[in-house]
Amino acid sequence: MRPHPVPLGFVFRSRAKTDKTAAEQAPVTTTKQARDPQAPKGRATPKRSEAQSQRRSVANTPMTRKDAAKRNRDERRAALERQRQALASGDERYLPVRDKGPVRRFVRNYVDSRFHIAEFFLPMAVVILVLSMVRVPQLQNIALLLWLFVIALILLDSSLLFIRLKKELRTRFPDEPKRGAVAYGLMRTLQMRRLRLPKPQVKRGERP
Repeated sequence: MRPHPVPLGFVFRSRAKTDKTAAEQAPVTTTKQARDPQAPKGRATPKRSEAQSQRRSVANTPMTRKDAAKRNRDERRAALERQRQALASGDERYLPVRDKGPVRRFVRNYVDSRFHIAEFFLPMAVVILVLSMVRVPQLQNIALLLWLFVIALILLDSSLLFIRLKKELRTRFPDEPKRGAVAYGLMRTLQMRRLRLPKPQVKRGERP
């Protein structure tokens, strides 16, 4: 007996149905990884060390050259303003390094509490210069003598200040560094009192 031929459509429908059933019954081998809501889309949750490193890199992002220059100018301007106010008020927190410390403060007060010939050097020098420019031999001779006399007085007064100030520093500050303190005081005597910086904090005749 001759077998009946099987329609081709039936064969393809049966195969498709079989493949679909196998796909539905196959176990799922991949698992979806949980994503941190704060993590970027499509990326895994970063480790704590990586997150901290990223935050530090953002915080330490270098500024542009223009911004850095502006910030440096502002800081320098603020520092100069604080220093200017400190020189007027005597606030040692913002004074230049050469003016800081108890030794330098004592030297300033010691110098400011006394008269010194050297502080009148500039006005006397102007007078002597004017006399020397007058075409009168007698006045020129007087100007020369005055010049020598003023120089001698300044040397004598500075020598006495050198000896007394050095003695005072050894007595009051035996363990403090005193290098350059006496020279600092001598240079201060060359300035007129109202032009001295830092400004005098004691009156003449007042004990430092």
